[in-house]
Amino acid sequence: MAEVFDARLCTLGEGPLWHPERGQLFWFDILGRRLLSRDGDRALEWRFDEIVSAAGWVDRDTLLIASETGLHRFDIESGRHERLLPLEADNAATRSNDGRADAFGGFWIGTMGKKAEPGAGAIYRYHRGRIEKLYGDISIPNAICFSPDGRTAYFADTKQGLIQRQSLDSEGWPQGAPEVFVDLRAEGLNADGSVCDREGGIWNAQWGASRVVRYLPDGTLDRVIPVGARNASCPAFGGPDLRTIYITSAREDLADPTVADGVVYAAPSPIAGLPEHRVIL
Repeated sequence: MAEVFDARLCTLGEGPLWHPERGQLFWFDILGRRLLSRDGDRALEWRFDEIVSAAGWVDRDTLLIASETGLHRFDIESGRHERLLPLEADNAATRSNDGRADAFGGFWIGTMGKKAEPGAGAIYRYHRGRIEKLYGDISIPNAICFSPDGRTAYFADTKQGLIQRQSLDSEGWPQGAPEVFVDLRAEGLNADGSVCDREGGIWNAQWGASRVVRYLPDGTLDRVIPVGARNASCPAFGGPDLRTIYITSAREDLADPTVADGVVYAAPSPIAGLPEHRVIL
């Protein structure tokens, strides 16, 4: 069972990132327009004028942050940020959602309608100064993560009930069509954020099911971590040995949220994770 790591309530907690050089966890409250962190006993928070949802690390003091209008270079110490590239900046109906850095220095980021309108979003890849759309007609992009060798990407459209697997070429671009990795439709489960461990297992937070599930590389269910929140949203590996799984959660869509909903959880893992890849600007 996961235990509470940080009790601050998030309307939509998402995007946990363990910074490998700082040894520090960052995460977002998407609807609260906040980036949060802990540095030892210090609770840290930065507020934004627009929705922010996901990040990759650039160096010890810099993050790449995705917002509803673009990708931003963010200075951790000062809190200053500047937009590097627009991301659907001309579409006020969409925002960013799930994202993660790949093994080639790129950053995958999904967009979606602010009211989760069907097919309103997409998944993009930022790579060395340019951004390219990979998939369109996405409703709720989630589960973006990468295999240990970097040659396979995973992603989901939560409304479809499928986690997809995508082969990548030698520069990290999709190669061929994606295929189904896990089909959750028969169980009525909702695939939210995912992260890959050192053995190639995929840990998926399942919205509405109070759990994170590990799938083996062949898609077989391996183990389950119960979470106190009803809406677990995304896992991330962290800690000095990458054997702690941090799990964000949300209060969104709950008529009667409790103090267990919207906090960040932590659980020990028998399998170590992978350090998050650096984003190359």
